[in-house]
Amino acid sequence: MADGSNATTAGARRTGPSPQAGRASRAWGEPWLAAVAAAFTLAQLVLVRPGFGLGWDETVYVSQVSGHAPAAFFSAPRARGVPLLVAPITSWSDSTALLRVYLAVLSGLALYLALRVWRAHVMPRVLALAGALFASLWVTLFYGPQAMPNYWVAIGALTCVGCFLRARLNARDRAAWWGLFAGAALMAWMRPMDAVYVVLPLLALSLRRPRLLAVLAAGLLAGAGEWVIEAYASYGGLTQRLSDASRIQGGLGWHLAVLDQLRSLGGRTLCRPCTGPVPSPVITLWWFALPLLAALGALAALRARRALPVLLPGVCAVTAAVPYLFLIGYAAPRFLLPAYALLALPVAYGLARLVTAPARRGARTLAMSLAGVLAVGHLAVQGVVLEYTVHSSADARVEWSRTATSLHTLGVRPPCLLSGYEAVPIAFYTGCGSAQITGHDASTTAAQLTEAAHRTPLAVLTPPGASPPAYARGWPVERVGVLQAYVAPHVRQRR
Repeated sequence: MADGSNATTAGARRTGPSPQAGRASRAWGEPWLAAVAAAFTLAQLVLVRPGFGLGWDETVYVSQVSGHAPAAFFSAPRARGVPLLVAPITSWSDSTALLRVYLAVLSGLALYLALRVWRAHVMPRVLALAGALFASLWVTLFYGPQAMPNYWVAIGALTCVGCFLRARLNARDRAAWWGLFAGAALMAWMRPMDAVYVVLPLLALSLRRPRLLAVLAAGLLAGAGEWVIEAYASYGGLTQRLSDASRIQGGLGWHLAVLDQLRSLGGRTLCRPCTGPVPSPVITLWWFALPLLAALGALAALRARRALPVLLPGVCAVTAAVPYLFLIGYAAPRFLLPAYALLALPVAYGLARLVTAPARRGARTLAMSLAGVLAVGHLAVQGVVLEYTVHSSADARVEWSRTATSLHTLGVRPPCLLSGYEAVPIAFYTGCGSAQITGHDASTTAAQLTEAAHRTPLAVLTPPGASPPAYARGWPVERVGVLQAYVAPHVRQRR
């Protein structure tokens, strides 16, 4: 619902409150937005915990700006937004706890600022509800304090769409123009292709508004400029980088990944290959309720002549979700974070209308009581899945750390080099560089590794019982954690 901003449609002028009432409503709503953001930050620190180790992708991003380990191979789909985001901490400290606290606080502040953008379009109680819905999802809580790009694309999307509406209705709103630019740049800075899908509806609405179109394009170029330049400098050109990115993601094309996303809702951070049963309906119910409640919100907004502020984020959510539901052959829950953030607005509007619609006092009390019970159930389900995800993910990270300790005992210490099974994250924990001769992270050849083995501590990791590559078959083998390490003879001689 609009809250009486000066720049409104004709229908909103007839039904909205006065400017004075609108300002009072916004002032009343500020503490609620701050409370949602503060609770989100606190929940991250308590439920995810600052000591939670770095995941595979995180080690790649953090290593680019870390003084602790050499930079890992940076594959074609990745962008430099996350390394720059974490650089203020990782450039001088290797403390994972400090990095987690920094990201948790920053993500809470970013959520608050992104929600404030919408005060001119959405009533405070609805806006606070939208923020709470998004912040309470296990996937939001899990990735908020992580060095990963998807949460920040979601924040950029919220900011960009909200500022687009403000700038469209009031060309003199300078903050809206800057917010539109910054939101588009943030998305493109983190994941350029995601940014394009999010802004497609905005670009369509801007075709007859050159200034809006120019600011949107400028924001996208500002964020993706480095990625494009790097494509020509390191990947053989933009076309080649896009082709490599598509290949690494399994080849972009028609892939029905809806069922894959459902399978991942039980706490699987990466579903590739995505097999196994779909989680219990209790876990997936909220996912099916999202489009229904969003449609209800859209219908209510049309009747109340508040269509655009509710419909536009919903449409942008659909375009943001399309590539991850229909164009790639695997799933990860974090891919849909931008869609969840945008859908939270029409869903909150629909819930608010559903609860306040009954005319009789008894019916309204019953509706609010039922909504309260469902909210408690929703939080309980999200909490259980979050706890499972944290524990299951922590097990792998603890094992990587143990493997690193074992490698140090064998003499594989910085400066050193690892290759083979799970070499990328284990190398970061060990303080080594990593190099692969096959797979998505291929960056060297067997001949180059054989040569490197004569001058630097090098180990090749394999799962138990697996054979090493040909160049390492004569090397001594040692048990490191649950893996096998074929250690270059040069390391033994040096010991």
